[in-house]
Amino acid sequence: MIRSAAIEKMLWSIALPGFGQLLNGKYVKGLTMLALEFIINQKSHLNQIIVASFQGDIPTAIRLTDYQWLMFYPCVYMFAIYDAYRDTFSADIPPYSVFPFAFAAFFATIGVIYSPIFWIFGVLLGPVWLPMLCCFLGILVGSILQFIFRKLTQGIHKQET
Repeated sequence: MIRSAAIEKMLWSIALPGFGQLLNGKYVKGLTMLALEFIINQKSHLNQIIVASFQGDIPTAIRLTDYQWLMFYPCVYMFAIYDAYRDTFSADIPPYSVFPFAFAAFFATIGVIYSPIFWIFGVLLGPVWLPMLCCFLGILVGSILQFIFRKLTQGIHKQET
């Protein structure tokens, strides 16, 4: 069961990477995450991409995107969320908790890579919507693998006793 403090810090990290770390009292880490977020945001033109995507102007969003910078964003973003979650739990973190976060980062990065050329049902989703869709798919895959690995580990521990 996820504690409410962990949820609070994860939600603040979703709002802006680094906020969860600041709430956990990890000021250097939090400020580093904030700095990385701002640098990647500026260099990739993320705010302009988001506005164009929300307005349905995917060709403009693609044209504005600096993919070399945007590819960093999913990993920094998901790491910040996971790190805030992990620091909240300290030593009590459940095994394989990293799986949903790491797979979300991997899948979202793949979504960034394919965003200018991948069409779904005749719709080009672009550099905001495709990575988000892939992120949720990564969370699902990571959660399934987390469940499997926890069950396998429990089975191994039961056989040893």
